[in-house]
Amino acid sequence: MHVYPQPQQQPQQPRRSRKKVWIGSTVAVALLAGAGAGLVYWTTDWFDGNGESVSYAKPSAGADQGQGQGQDNGKGAGTGGGKQSAAPSADPDVSLPAGPFTEFKQTVKLDDGTRISKAKVKGAKSGFEGSVWVWTPKEYDRPEYAKSAFPVMIALPGGNGNADNYWATMPQLGLQKAVAEGAAAGKSLPFILVMPLLNPDAKYYYDGSDIPGQAKMGTWIGEDVPELARANFRTYKSREGWAFMGNSSGAFVGLKQLLQKPDRFRAVIANGGEIVPDSPLWKGHQAEMDANNPEKIAPKLIADKGPEVDVLFQYGTKEGGRDRMEKFQQQFGKGPIKVTIHEIQGGDHNGWDYVRGMKDGQLEQLSKLMKGPKPQ
Repeated sequence: MHVYPQPQQQPQQPRRSRKKVWIGSTVAVALLAGAGAGLVYWTTDWFDGNGESVSYAKPSAGADQGQGQGQDNGKGAGTGGGKQSAAPSADPDVSLPAGPFTEFKQTVKLDDGTRISKAKVKGAKSGFEGSVWVWTPKEYDRPEYAKSAFPVMIALPGGNGNADNYWATMPQLGLQKAVAEGAAAGKSLPFILVMPLLNPDAKYYYDGSDIPGQAKMGTWIGEDVPELARANFRTYKSREGWAFMGNSSGAFVGLKQLLQKPDRFRAVIANGGEIVPDSPLWKGHQAEMDANNPEKIAPKLIADKGPEVDVLFQYGTKEGGRDRMEKFQQQFGKGPIKVTIHEIQGGDHNGWDYVRGMKDGQLEQLSKLMKGPKPQ
């Protein structure tokens, strides 16, 4: 990891058009098919069991003795659908799922037996209805962790982020594999991944914000999505159990949410250098736009002297954006706001290279700031 302490401000390059950030999932899968095995994720029957119900939060009386783990569909043990411990944890920071429980449907089964599943959810606070995908690591279903909470990473896509969230629908990118391998090696934590829709339609970017007169996407991502995770999974009450990771427009949303809610979230991995809001829907709402601008929010957090948050920027040497990150670091990387910049050699503005950067150190750096599961 390269840290640039208080660098001099450089002339800002024109921002890349977010419309060019990402190709559609269908096209990307087609490209992957012709790119050879080097880009393929775990070779597996991804469709085995797709559409089956996955219930993450049904208590099991025997779970605290290490019993009752595995799938609810009667087809044998596995991960991604294990039952919860009904017994309280010795750690008062552990929050056991209390519902309302969500019925998820499997969308992908990975080679290690873990599963990505999906549910359509209507946010109680935002009123927005959209899809959310989830993934749990193998450790989540192990008996020794039945009373332990797990840290949550809310993973946000770039591009439109409307029809899907490519962190869930394109496991070829390797996010789940990176988390699993990092945990197995003892380098990083076994995060629960929660992957929501980013925008309500494909026409506009909503900047993960409650723009007046529009869908309340700030409330959806910052309140409804975490509440869904708390209702269905063993999570931590404290902010040390919660983080964001995002690409491009998703990186902006994660950064903004962190600075707006430092009492609820600990850190963000922000990929690609998007720092200020730019949705055309802000027209006529300057005050509200400023309230969702990290460059306007950061000074207040500094003046309040905390709580401390970490912004883990990363970018590829084949893309722009470093100047914006350095400017933010120079102006706001002080007091409670810790800013680092990781350079991905040969990396470009895409999910594959950002995952490579996470494997090279960003996941490990994030894990040092977070609270991990504890066997009992």
